[in-house]
Amino acid sequence: MNLQQYIAAVQEKLHSSSIIATFEIVDERIFLNRGYLRARLTLTNDDFLEIAESFAVEEKILITLDYRYQWMNSTKDVLKKRWDSVKHFPRLSNFPHHVHVGSESNVEPGQSQNILELIELIESTFD
Repeated sequence: MNLQQYIAAVQEKLHSSSIIATFEIVDERIFLNRGYLRARLTLTNDDFLEIAESFAVEEKILITLDYRYQWMNSTKDVLKKRWDSVKHFPRLSNFPHHVHVGSESNVEPGQSQNILELIELIESTFD
Protein backbone atom coordinates (compact mmCIF):
# COMPACT_ATOMS: atom_id res chain seq x y z
CA MET A 1 0.00 0.00 0.00
CA ASN A 2 1.20 3.53 -0.71
CA LEU A 3 -0.05 6.88 0.63
CA GLN A 4 -2.44 7.50 -2.27
CA GLN A 5 -3.92 4.01 -1.94
CA TYR A 6 -4.54 4.52 1.79
CA ILE A 7 -6.31 7.85 1.22
CA ALA A 8 -8.38 6.25 -1.56
CA ALA A 9 -9.32 3.37 0.79
CA VAL A 10 -10.37 5.83 3.52
CA GLN A 11 -12.47 7.83 1.06
CA GLU A 12 -14.12 4.64 -0.19
CA LYS A 13 -14.91 3.63 3.41
CA LEU A 14 -16.39 7.08 4.11
CA HIS A 15 -18.63 6.69 1.05
CA SER A 16 -19.65 3.08 1.66
CA SER A 17 -20.01 2.73 5.43
CA SER A 18 -23.56 2.10 6.56
CA ILE A 19 -23.06 4.27 9.68
CA ILE A 20 -21.90 7.44 7.90
CA ALA A 21 -24.66 9.79 6.75
CA THR A 22 -22.44 12.64 5.52
CA PHE A 23 -18.79 13.66 5.63
CA GLU A 24 -16.55 16.57 4.74
CA ILE A 25 -12.83 16.21 4.15
CA VAL A 26 -11.35 19.25 5.86
CA ASP A 27 -7.71 18.66 4.99
CA GLU A 28 -5.83 16.10 2.94
CA ARG A 29 -2.09 16.23 2.28
CA ILE A 30 0.52 13.95 0.84
CA PHE A 31 4.19 14.78 1.32
CA LEU A 32 7.14 12.77 0.05
CA ASN A 33 6.96 10.06 2.71
CA ARG A 34 3.92 10.85 4.85
CA GLY A 35 0.30 11.94 4.66
CA TYR A 36 -2.40 13.65 6.69
CA LEU A 37 -6.19 13.41 6.57
CA ARG A 38 -8.81 15.27 8.59
CA ALA A 39 -12.56 14.91 8.14
CA ARG A 40 -15.84 15.63 9.90
CA LEU A 41 -18.57 13.03 9.78
CA THR A 42 -22.23 12.88 10.70
CA LEU A 43 -23.23 9.37 11.63
CA THR A 44 -26.63 7.88 10.83
CA ASN A 45 -27.75 8.39 14.45
CA ASP A 46 -26.80 12.11 14.07
CA ASP A 47 -23.65 11.76 16.21
CA PHE A 48 -20.59 13.77 15.21
CA LEU A 49 -17.19 12.21 14.54
CA GLU A 50 -14.04 14.16 13.74
CA ILE A 51 -11.03 12.22 12.53
CA ALA A 52 -7.45 13.42 12.07
CA GLU A 53 -4.49 11.21 11.31
CA SER A 54 -0.86 11.52 10.22
CA PHE A 55 0.50 8.41 8.58
CA ALA A 56 3.41 6.99 6.62
CA VAL A 57 4.10 3.90 4.58
CA GLU A 58 7.29 2.01 5.30
CA GLU A 59 8.13 -1.02 3.20
CA LYS A 60 4.52 -1.08 1.92
CA ILE A 61 3.14 -1.17 5.51
CA LEU A 62 0.90 1.64 6.75
CA ILE A 63 2.17 3.26 9.97
CA THR A 64 -0.12 5.55 11.99
CA LEU A 65 2.10 8.34 13.34
CA ASP A 66 -0.36 10.52 15.27
CA TYR A 67 -4.11 10.55 15.52
CA ARG A 68 -7.14 12.12 17.20
CA TYR A 69 -10.61 10.72 16.67
CA GLN A 70 -13.41 12.42 18.60
CA TRP A 71 -16.93 10.99 18.79
CA MET A 72 -19.63 13.23 20.26
CA ASN A 73 -23.38 13.43 20.37
CA SER A 74 -25.28 15.37 17.70
CA THR A 75 -25.08 18.70 19.54
CA LYS A 76 -21.36 18.25 20.24
CA ASP A 77 -21.79 18.84 23.96
CA VAL A 78 -21.33 15.25 25.18
CA LEU A 79 -18.11 13.37 24.56
CA LYS A 80 -18.70 9.71 23.81
CA LYS A 81 -15.06 8.78 23.15
CA ARG A 82 -11.86 10.40 22.02
CA TRP A 83 -8.94 8.26 20.96
CA ASP A 84 -5.60 10.03 20.67
CA SER A 85 -1.84 9.72 20.85
CA VAL A 86 -1.01 13.00 22.60
CA LYS A 87 1.65 12.36 25.24
CA HIS A 88 -0.42 13.51 28.23
CA PHE A 89 -0.65 10.34 30.35
CA PRO A 90 2.79 8.69 30.67
CA ARG A 91 1.69 6.38 33.50
CA LEU A 92 -0.94 4.60 31.42
CA SER A 93 -0.03 1.29 29.90
CA ASN A 94 0.49 1.50 26.15
CA PHE A 95 1.52 5.18 26.46
CA PRO A 96 0.94 7.44 24.53
CA HIS A 97 -2.22 5.74 23.21
CA HIS A 98 -5.30 6.48 25.29
CA VAL A 99 -9.08 6.91 25.15
CA HIS A 100 -11.27 9.48 26.89
CA VAL A 101 -14.54 7.69 27.66
CA GLY A 102 -17.62 9.79 28.42
CA SER A 103 -15.61 12.76 29.75
CA GLU A 104 -12.21 14.41 29.53
CA SER A 105 -11.27 13.13 32.98
CA ASN A 106 -12.10 9.47 32.38
CA VAL A 107 -8.98 8.23 30.59
CA GLU A 108 -8.15 4.62 29.77
CA PRO A 109 -5.24 2.96 27.97
CA GLY A 110 -5.77 2.73 24.23
CA GLN A 111 -4.07 1.33 21.19
CA SER A 112 -2.91 2.76 17.91
CA GLN A 113 -5.45 2.38 15.14
CA ASN A 114 -5.99 3.91 11.75
CA ILE A 115 -9.14 5.49 10.34
CA LEU A 116 -10.30 2.29 8.66
CA GLU A 117 -9.98 0.34 11.91
CA LEU A 118 -11.78 3.09 13.84
CA ILE A 119 -14.76 3.10 11.48
CA GLU A 120 -15.00 -0.68 11.72
CA LEU A 121 -14.93 -0.43 15.51
CA ILE A 122 -17.74 2.14 15.54
CA GLU A 123 -19.70 0.11 12.97
CA SER A 124 -19.58 -2.85 15.36
CA THR A 125 -21.25 -0.75 18.08
CA PHE A 126 -24.15 0.07 15.73
CA ASP A 127 -25.11 -3.61 15.23
